[in-house]
Amino acid sequence: MKTEKKLGIWMDHSIAHVMEFTPNLVENKTVVSKPLHDSKEQSLLKGESNMHIKEQHQQAEYYKKLGEIIVNYDNVILFGPTDAKVELLNVLRANNLFAKIKIETKQADKMTENQNHAFVKEYFSKH
Repeated sequence: MKTEKKLGIWMDHSIAHVMEFTPNLVENKTVVSKPLHDSKEQSLLKGESNMHIKEQHQQAEYYKKLGEIIVNYDNVILFGPTDAKVELLNVLRANNLFAKIKIETKQADKMTENQNHAFVKEYFSKH
């Protein structure tokens, strides 16, 4: 029987801490959403609508990067303080590539790296 690959991701709208869970340790990697390069003044001159479209493209690219990682796993927990985890889950559920992956979300505060690892270990020891 194939060993189930497990992944924990603490995330908000700007950064994701990706942690692969193995029986003895949690391996860590970070994915960062690209900041918008326009200054506020330039953005205001170009218009709020244009800025909003750029933010949407930036967020879509961020979620795409995370999806490229998640597709290689069987069981994923998305956790963090913002709605980013739910937004990502909705994006993933709209794509059939993720249909067989068990993905769950949990609310969590900002955590240290050790707290993230403990959260992932505890979650997967129960599931």
